[in-house]
Amino acid sequence: MKVAVVGATGLVGTKMLQVLSERNFPVTELIPVASEKSVGKEVTYKGKQYKIVSVEDAIKQKPDIAIFSAGGSTSLEQAPKFAEVGTTVIDNSSAWRMDPTKKLVVPEVNANVLTPEDKIIANPNCSTIQMVVALKPLHDRYKIKRVVVSTYQSVTGTGVKAVDQLFNERKGIEGPKAYPYQIDLNVLPQIDVFTENGYTKEEMKMVKETNKIMGDDNIRVTATTVRIPVMGGHSESVNIEFEQDFDLAELRDILSKAPGVVVVDDVANLKYPMPLDAHDKDEVFVGRLRRDESQPNTLNAWIVSDNLRKGAATNAVQIAEYLVANHLVGQTVEA
Repeated sequence: MKVAVVGATGLVGTKMLQVLSERNFPVTELIPVASEKSVGKEVTYKGKQYKIVSVEDAIKQKPDIAIFSAGGSTSLEQAPKFAEVGTTVIDNSSAWRMDPTKKLVVPEVNANVLTPEDKIIANPNCSTIQMVVALKPLHDRYKIKRVVVSTYQSVTGTGVKAVDQLFNERKGIEGPKAYPYQIDLNVLPQIDVFTENGYTKEEMKMVKETNKIMGDDNIRVTATTVRIPVMGGHSESVNIEFEQDFDLAELRDILSKAPGVVVVDDVANLKYPMPLDAHDKDEVFVGRLRRDESQPNTLNAWIVSDNLRKGAATNAVQIAEYLVANHLVGQTVEA
């Protein structure tokens, strides 16, 4: 199993190598890929050093799987070249997510849509991934009508430059800025650029991706996404209106048995999910489960997950695991 990791030196790429190692993914040959300026440098994987190669060199080696975390423009340009040589690409950028010919996959929700013909598979947005993992089992039981979500997103979602900005500001050091404003002791109600309707791209991603992953365009979604000065993970306040009424004990039981979900909901003992506790874990943590007393059939929930792991690297590796387990990779597909 030849596996290429494209963007191997970035925050997410580094995490992908870590997750592949931790989960003992069956890599027989690792091909780390990064930008030209990193070619020839080395990354460590399972105690061994691997030289970074160019995209062109990686394509020549015809890997079985290429996991991309190198930005949208790189994915648009290079993913089809890998696909042409028979490689299955799992792409972490927004490039292919809303392409109607490409699958957008969260394994706990919709891995069953994958076939050997899917040579470019999109990994969803981090904030969407953690939300739909919790929504899916509830939708199956009670049918979701509407979701109102407000996010509290970690600076790690922006990248190394944002992490540096936060810590520089905390220490009173001048340095490069990832955001137009101070992030320490502040919150920024803008993630990505604004669109014509007044929402940001991140907010619209949550709307459109949720419908596509859940396979139901009737679910109405509205989002406000906010950057906050934390590490460790993204948090979400989610208000969910169902078509049917629910029993809170049954609902909690459904979530506690759902794949990838951990219920942390014991307010008597001040137990609820926090990004610090989610850091470096793969699960989606759900708590603060309570009825919305302002309208019927509606639940309030608090959802937290590590955005670099389940929100990016782990989800991509889980897609790869599903492909291997179901013999969907390494097969030549006739054009």
